[in-house]
Amino acid sequence: MRYHELSGKEIVNLEDGKRLGLLGQTDLELDPKTGQIKAFIIPNYSMFGLRREQDQVKIAWDQIEKVGKDTIIIKKAESY
Repeated sequence: MRYHELSGKEIVNLEDGKRLGLLGQTDLELDPKTGQIKAFIIPNYSMFGLRREQDQVKIAWDQIEKVGKDTIIIKKAESY
């Protein structure tokens, strides 16, 4: 699966149903040897759309449960 196929999908936590963000608004953690996506890093935005550096959510590739037409369902995400 390519990144452009995932871009724009909403990320939802399976445990609490919370919307974590859109995939197009995330940073990627890549494996430098293979170029594969290791994790998505979702920044936390304030009410005015300004990016805050703390409270980012990291979603490892193996935490993805299901990729649907419009959403990506994940297991528990890590805040850091």
